[in-house]
Amino acid sequence: MLALLALSAHATDAAADADAGAADPYLWLEEVQGKKALAWVAKQDKRSQKLLGKVDGFEALRDRVLETLTSDDRIAWPSQMGDRWTNFWQDGEHVQGIWRRTTREAYLGGKPEWETVIDLDQLSAADGKSWVWHGASCLPPEYRRCLVSLSDGGGDTEIVREFDTVDLAWVEGGFTLPPAKTDIGWLDADTVLVGTDLGEGTLTDSGYPRQVRRWKRGTPITDAEIVFEGEQADVRVGGWRDLTKGFERTWVYRAVTFFTSENWLEVDGKLVRIEVPEDAEVNSWHEWLIVDLKSDWAVRYDVPPPEDQPDAPTKTVERTWPTGSVLAIRIDDFLKGDRHFQPLFTPSERVSYAGLTGTKNHLVIEALDNVRSRAWTLTPQEDGTFARSEITGLPENGDFGIWALDDEEGDEIFLSTNGFLTPTTGMLGSAAPGAPAPEVFATTPARFDASGLVVEQHEAISADGTRIPYFQVGPKDLPLDGTTPTVLNGYGGFEIAMTPNYSPVIGQGWLERGGVYVLANIRGGGEFGPAWHTSALKENRHKAYEDFAAVAKDLIARQVTSPEHLGAFGGSNGGLLMGNMAMSYPELFEAIVCQVPLLDMKRYSHLLAGASWMGEYGDPDDPAQWAYIQTFSPYHLERADGDYPTVFFQTSTMDDRVHPGHARKMAAKMLDHHHDVLYWENTQGGHGGAANQIQRANMWAMAWTFFAEEL
Repeated sequence: MLALLALSAHATDAAADADAGAADPYLWLEEVQGKKALAWVAKQDKRSQKLLGKVDGFEALRDRVLETLTSDDRIAWPSQMGDRWTNFWQDGEHVQGIWRRTTREAYLGGKPEWETVIDLDQLSAADGKSWVWHGASCLPPEYRRCLVSLSDGGGDTEIVREFDTVDLAWVEGGFTLPPAKTDIGWLDADTVLVGTDLGEGTLTDSGYPRQVRRWKRGTPITDAEIVFEGEQADVRVGGWRDLTKGFERTWVYRAVTFFTSENWLEVDGKLVRIEVPEDAEVNSWHEWLIVDLKSDWAVRYDVPPPEDQPDAPTKTVERTWPTGSVLAIRIDDFLKGDRHFQPLFTPSERVSYAGLTGTKNHLVIEALDNVRSRAWTLTPQEDGTFARSEITGLPENGDFGIWALDDEEGDEIFLSTNGFLTPTTGMLGSAAPGAPAPEVFATTPARFDASGLVVEQHEAISADGTRIPYFQVGPKDLPLDGTTPTVLNGYGGFEIAMTPNYSPVIGQGWLERGGVYVLANIRGGGEFGPAWHTSALKENRHKAYEDFAAVAKDLIARQVTSPEHLGAFGGSNGGLLMGNMAMSYPELFEAIVCQVPLLDMKRYSHLLAGASWMGEYGDPDDPAQWAYIQTFSPYHLERADGDYPTVFFQTSTMDDRVHPGHARKMAAKMLDHHHDVLYWENTQGGHGGAANQIQRANMWAMAWTFFAEEL
């Protein structure tokens, strides 16, 4: 037990204060802005800041992290908006941030003269708010009118205001919406497609828009035509207009669950459903329909006779495309009934699809090969096939992201590359086949001392025999005697892949101290495609936790570390993972940082956006499903006589995605049972846990100081 926790006292009098007949005596902590709940939060925050803030080196680490997060030599990643490149930027002077712009020439010349478009610090002061940037949707080709989304405090709930980038002013009488979880996008200069909270019946049970409306400038939104309406139990509905010149189309989708949806295309004024599997993801690029498969799909299509045999009969072919394939077909052909798809990507055991971006003439496919990035260009041919070519000059071991500058004007692409020990590099290249290797236009300096450090990839064997890869970052001359402090990170959900990433915070807070950092690629994630994800859904959720525990056991067996020196951290779904490690595998860990977590799996579907995740975890109101959900509900697994690792909970009052009540109630319950717990709740920040870099630096300095003291 950490010595500083000896100073702790009971954090709540909930047990004595609650109705003896209540099923959950800590329910009052779900009152996000409740006076009593906030008083409890303030007490815990004060205690945690006092205990960790007095540790030698805390302030130095916090200040160093803040300096890194706000330094001027970070890469200012731009987005092209007509003849200007824009960027959102936060630093020590601009805590909330500025939206700014420059020219391409100045940017690539290395000395951009940034012009501020919107200053959120000034706007926050004027409005008496704490505005957090959620982005801007600007109408091409002039990009003069923009729909700007801002959140007060950082939650998913946002306002929308129309802004004029020529006059640098809010548009008087323009499109404006009050706080809500809103979807909005341009149809034309005077019309938008919008889904928002307009009162009873307009939101789903998950709190997202249930309707898509066509809203004309100068008219009340309540009078806007309803284009599409979903069901109350759906996750959400939405619509958008593809404004690519020559390929303008209006799309509508209905997300029935988090992983299933219906997609509709407006044809001659009517919505036509795109008949593909409900668990497939649908996209478009120019004249092409692109289908990302999450399960096997059998299709039939006709093959006409060859040109030299015109009298030969037409053949009907049946083909089953495997899970994880990405397919393309011309939209017009698909609408006529043709199902002769062309494969853009087909998976293998350890190679999975990671993403796609389109330029004017090419598609760029990204994939993960044993959790390492790869990319190539695909060029459509007249016969409907795609020619493939490798993009040269990319790192062989590491992670990179690729996106197009302007998919209407050219084939230029941005590339961001990095690795555990390799700082981020910005590159500019072309998707055209045979183009020169991308050139570096910006690099970030090393933020921590990586000398003597090495990256290794190992595999653990899970309970059912599945091989679970993990990355290990630590000293090259690591003594295999079980004494090295080690921190294990993971996520394991929603088909999100955990890839190599340069983290100055981890480097400064942990690696420089001589610690080992480990990233586990457990099931539930997207490292090896949809099947890797679906294998840990609902009643199979335990497999993700067995995988993570297997990595911990492998580290111990290899004598990298030992239970008294092993910690773990994760957030959101990864916070649920941490809760299960603490409750079900306490013998493996000494300390755990549990961030913005789900923990009460009986009530999760009734809190904020929780209903949208039943496709991942199951429905706790169904007794048959609750029978397995309760086996991974940390709030219900916790026992007064349990022997648990020290747990540090971190969350945010303004998190309107995962309710802060999860962390509050779990911490209060454990404290009342005399377990070792610390708790920290930022009053702002949304699901990211912090609204600005000052809060973020403090939060991470606390986490790594906690690990250093515990391990």
